[in-house]
Amino acid sequence: MKIGIIGGAGLVGSNLAFALQMAGVGSELVLVDANQQGAAGQALDLLHGSAYTAPQRIRAGGYEALEGADCVVITAGLRRKPDESRLDLINRNVQLFLGILEELRKVSVSNRCHLIVVTNPVDILTQLSVEKSGFPKQRVIGLGTVLDTLRFRSLLAEYFGVAAPQLQALILGEHGDSMVPLWSTACVDGVPLTSLPKYDQSAVMKIFERTRKSGAEVISLKGGAGYAVGVAILEVIKALAYDTKAILPVSTWIEGEYGLRDVCLSVPTRLGRQGVEQRLEMELWPKEKAALTASAEALRDTMAKVQVKA
Repeated sequence: MKIGIIGGAGLVGSNLAFALQMAGVGSELVLVDANQQGAAGQALDLLHGSAYTAPQRIRAGGYEALEGADCVVITAGLRRKPDESRLDLINRNVQLFLGILEELRKVSVSNRCHLIVVTNPVDILTQLSVEKSGFPKQRVIGLGTVLDTLRFRSLLAEYFGVAAPQLQALILGEHGDSMVPLWSTACVDGVPLTSLPKYDQSAVMKIFERTRKSGAEVISLKGGAGYAVGVAILEVIKALAYDTKAILPVSTWIEGEYGLRDVCLSVPTRLGRQGVEQRLEMELWPKEKAALTASAEALRDTMAKVQVKA
């Protein structure tokens, strides 16, 4: 699998490349960035470690180097300020993103190529990608709340003192302020969180609030997220590359699920070699269903404010 990373010189793009290298996913990694020297440096650094990792071809290049790619990940974008919501980024990032899509349309990628959107605000830009990229909608996938879910599970596991891979909890909706935690199904290897000795409603709600603000917290501490987001994107790529049928809360074009339509947000989605294979409708508490509907409305309201220059 040939994987291209647009924004490969940046924090997210380079961390994704390292995660792919360490996991041995992809036969070829191509780093594309407006900062060509930075991309070349990242590729060289990765190449230097390749003798102890995986037999991959690793290189930097322009958009033409994406020819024949099986997966293109867009991580390029302007960084969010600590006190700025992801949706506030929209009119700062949208023109940059549309320029990237225009360049990508000039490249003959594989006819089975997947487009993964990571740049924020990810749900809005995923919708623009469906509308303007030329990719089939089932092959356009936003990272969505995969990262939020990863953060949520890890922070809850730390609080309860359990193994993080055993903790199951989902966040759906917008990757942003209106994200929706599903307390109805949260558990540790089948044991509801409410049955655990340390369960305290106030404490777990504080953990969700910390999750919701984790992006800003990481930005304020180190300038931006890298490691965890790289791991989150890796999980999506593995599902596509290995046809695992993994169910992940990615952002895709919703077509009637949960009573919603014509908006991109995160719901449980089965991924495989063909891209989006099925969006799963699970039973939600009434307040969770209402919150998911409100999240969709918040995204529609924002989409209506998008300024797309001709």
